[in-house]
Amino acid sequence: QVQLVESGGGLVQAGGSLRLSCAASGRILSINSMGWYRQTPGKQRELVAVITSGGSTNYQDSVKGRFTISRDNPKNTVYLQMNSLKPEDTAVYYCDAYVLGGDYRYQTYWGQGTQVTVSS
Repeated sequence: QVQLVESGGGLVQAGGSLRLSCAASGRILSINSMGWYRQTPGKQRELVAVITSGGSTNYQDSVKGRFTISRDNPKNTVYLQMNSLKPEDTAVYYCDAYVLGGDYRYQTYWGQGTQVTVSS
């Protein structure tokens, strides 16, 4: 089994910064892509940013220039540095990882979610 544990959410004023972390553990042979998604009540979960094992990144247009995704491959950890936060960034943020597990199968795993609240 593989577990993803997120941390770093909280309450921040508009214009402020937060850094989210997500660490994967368990029977992991390798991790392909890792990403961050967010969801607000009544809306579908949306992609915020994704990073491949080689370091290629992709961002949702609304966060380009403000958010930075990075990863530490030896630690199986992905980060999301969020700067210049806006009230519309308020959501539950989830990380995911596409993992080659000990059973030699690829599977997507999700974290439990962490709340980010940006006050105006």
